[in-house]
Amino acid sequence: MAVFGHVFPFYADPKPTFPMDTALAVIITIFLTALVTFIIILPGIRGKTRLFWLLRVVTSLFIGAVILAVIFSSEWSVGQVSTNTTYKAFSPEWISADIGLQVGLGGINITLTGTPVQQLNETINYNEKFTWRLGENYAEEYAKALERGLPDPVLYLAEKFTPRSPCGLYHRYRLAGHYASAMLWVAFLCWLLTNVMLSMPVLIYGGHMLLATGIFQLLALLFFSTVTSLTPPCPMHLGTAVLHTHHGPAFWITLTTGLLCVLLGLVMAVAHRMQPHRLKVFFNQSAEEDHMLEWSPEEGGLLSPRYRSMAESPEPQDIPLSEASSEACCKEEHPGETNCAL
Repeated sequence: MAVFGHVFPFYADPKPTFPMDTALAVIITIFLTALVTFIIILPGIRGKTRLFWLLRVVTSLFIGAVILAVIFSSEWSVGQVSTNTTYKAFSPEWISADIGLQVGLGGINITLTGTPVQQLNETINYNEKFTWRLGENYAEEYAKALERGLPDPVLYLAEKFTPRSPCGLYHRYRLAGHYASAMLWVAFLCWLLTNVMLSMPVLIYGGHMLLATGIFQLLALLFFSTVTSLTPPCPMHLGTAVLHTHHGPAFWITLTTGLLCVLLGLVMAVAHRMQPHRLKVFFNQSAEEDHMLEWSPEEGGLLSPRYRSMAESPEPQDIPLSEASSEACCKEEHPGETNCAL
């Protein structure tokens, strides 16, 4: 029986929601800190090297941040609907709410926000997460949600992803997330190797690793799209509306970053074959390879000193040892003679 304005005493109050996933917040904070650190030391670089250096750093940090962020993102497949639906079990009361579903590589996230938020003498604002990563048991999390007495729309969507659901969404998305995560972790390792090789005089191999970074990101998208489309979609009826899902921001930003890496890798390969000197100048490595210019403080020479080539060095005068010794001895014995060697 309802008491105190149709509020059931065994339902817990909605927990406070953080506006962003904590894993994404940590990743963004780390990469922004690294970017700010590089910008602080930027005035110490002179000439056009400063622009090249800034462009390389920003591009590299963007690619690395995107790869890590999408691994932990819950917006690979998203859907949202506004509807009128029942609120809790054993209650005939209906609410007007916005219901959202975000499917990631490691679980799902369900949001329920009332319109308005205050209805039935309650604050209707839920953000619940259910995971199936290694070490997590989705069925147990769903059972705990039942014990907590979460609202009907949240439990309904969570039940669709349980292992025993006839929809088969659990096995489909869990398999897709497993392979996509593996490909993205390999892409992240390739990104690390790219930064190492581009800091050394092996630019062509750095371009190859950048190309591999993009290829593995595209493979992750291929696995996710293929596995999730093997079975027909499962209808999700929420009150008077039906929730449909589609590819989310994480999917499209991974596609954009993967194509960017492939494009940059191909450009580096072509530049290494057609204009290798300009490629080395862009990565500030012409000093180690060509030795064609002397030290120039206007062009960033303080960070990359340049040396003279062998062609600019004075040629050594080769004097045979026998002639040199005889000439020295002759000068000691006959200091007045000009042609002493003869």
